[in-house]
Amino acid sequence: MNQHDLIAIVDDDLNIRNLVEAFLQKENYRTVGLGSAEEAWELWKTSPPDMWVLDIMLPGMDGYEFCRRIRSEAEVPIIMISARDNEVDKILGLELGSDDYLVKPFSPRELVARIKRQLQRWYKLNGQEGHAGTPSPARIELGQLELLPEERRVFWQGEEVDLTSKEFTMLQVFAENPNRAFTRDELLTYVWGDDYFGSDRAVDHLIKRMRKKIDQLPIEAVWGHGYRMRNDGGDRRDETRTPN
Repeated sequence: MNQHDLIAIVDDDLNIRNLVEAFLQKENYRTVGLGSAEEAWELWKTSPPDMWVLDIMLPGMDGYEFCRRIRSEAEVPIIMISARDNEVDKILGLELGSDDYLVKPFSPRELVARIKRQLQRWYKLNGQEGHAGTPSPARIELGQLELLPEERRVFWQGEEVDLTSKEFTMLQVFAENPNRAFTRDELLTYVWGDDYFGSDRAVDHLIKRMRKKIDQLPIEAVWGHGYRMRNDGGDRRDETRTPN
């Protein structure tokens, strides 16, 4: 637990905001309560929090649209809360990029436990460990793609591309294993963690976002299985790299 973490609770119900804030403050988290997505967006532009607890049904901009906007810029953890308890709403929230979904009424203690889990996953995801227990090379090149894992930077055709944390992790998994076909479940484990419970369509959504940012990205669907990154030429990995 990090007592410096700032958690934003976005809900138009003041009682829910106060209750959640009280439980989080007992755990030494800093909190801020907001009654609308518009207020939350202003906070994001000035003092972005470390995590969002986001109601779906909000006045004005709803939670889905707010989640979509945040995900276009960052991978900060988001837990959606809603009175809607049907699979379509859960899947939509997860596909838009939420990390968890909790149905009202909920136990505040359960929400706190989920918040702790998501923050732990976030810090682990932003670590610099390689996959499969091996350290990542300092540089990976596949055709027009170049990754610098230690710096969390990616270049396509010589131009740097701004990726979110999950997008970079997904790309790194493929780049370290060219031509290998991964199932969606494998990719969920690598990128979201082995305790992720949401739909595997989150993988499709993340890859779709990556393709929008990198034109002609050589990730292809493997029918009935998952995805792979095609590499028709040789790849090059440098153990050391001299900074520019």
